[in-house]
Amino acid sequence: MLLSIKTKLKLSKSQATVMSKHAGIARFTYNWGLATWSHLYQDGLKPNKYLLKKFFNNHVKPEFTWIKETGICQKITQYAFDNLGDSFARFFSKKGGYPQFKKKGHHDSFTIDSGGKPIPVGGTSIKLPTIGWVKTYEGLPHTTCKSITISRTADSWFIAFAYEQIHEPTVKSHEVVGVDLGIKELATLSTGVVFPNPKYYKEHLAKLKRLSKALARKVKGSNKRFKAKQRIAKHHAKIANLRKNTLHQITTYLCKNHATIVVEDLNTSGMLKNHKLAQVIADCGFYEFKRQLEYKAKKFGCEVIVADRWFPSSKTCAKCGHIQDMPLKERTYNCGNCSHSMDRDLNAAINLSRLAKP
Repeated sequence: MLLSIKTKLKLSKSQATVMSKHAGIARFTYNWGLATWSHLYQDGLKPNKYLLKKFFNNHVKPEFTWIKETGICQKITQYAFDNLGDSFARFFSKKGGYPQFKKKGHHDSFTIDSGGKPIPVGGTSIKLPTIGWVKTYEGLPHTTCKSITISRTADSWFIAFAYEQIHEPTVKSHEVVGVDLGIKELATLSTGVVFPNPKYYKEHLAKLKRLSKALARKVKGSNKRFKAKQRIAKHHAKIANLRKNTLHQITTYLCKNHATIVVEDLNTSGMLKNHKLAQVIADCGFYEFKRQLEYKAKKFGCEVIVADRWFPSSKTCAKCGHIQDMPLKERTYNCGNCSHSMDRDLNAAINLSRLAKP
């Protein structure tokens, strides 16, 4: 199966400048393609990425000599048009909104390849096409890949690529497990295991406010304002990394030790409309939790079952099957039929686990 890896690069100042130039060219190409696509569509034409790519290479690129500067990989413009085409494909299939123009310093990234040849990777150094040798902070697996994506988060550059790897299923200690996701407890398993919600954003909110106030006092366009923005970006990245680390630990534990995993199909976008709980719901990372489960299930050889969105897991008694209303403030399920009493989240997790049994 294909696995992807993302790790931080250890760059010198000159190498970081080269990366910024590549990201700038990719951003310029994408924005040019988006503007041209919109103008052609308004004129009644139906453009596509192949038409734009051909016109750009033949007529636009020769006018801008800085794109063909020495040390710049020319493959980045090709992938910029591919990304634009994918963005419009998602828009036309109603899976996303209309593509937006890229802004400098926001999600800077670019993709390169070696003209169809495999790119060897391994160890703490990698030779990028045209760019040359760069170092990483951690050792990479010795393998090959077809293309490499380089992105920037705050003031750090990261490398990401996909490679083929054979994985054998792990020995499971449980056949079935139900997983109830929540705010108070991030995940409650039907086996009784509970993963608390660390609430990293709330924990670091005070410092974020201080950094935001410091940014507001800086003069626009000044070097100090740029440094203040970098400090905020680094702190946001720290919070995101802490959250992802927790989710990785939980999902890896689930997929390694359980043959069948039953999870809820939460309406996260609808839940975020509750402004009293939106901040803590967004801090949980429910979508990322489900995404990690799906690809790790293939990696460790288990099955993931997504329960119907309207399945009353929290309202159903795990003992007798009686259904009753359960306000969010009630944390203990007290059955009105059999007087069974159980923690609300554990009761829901047990009900979810039974969906996997015939």
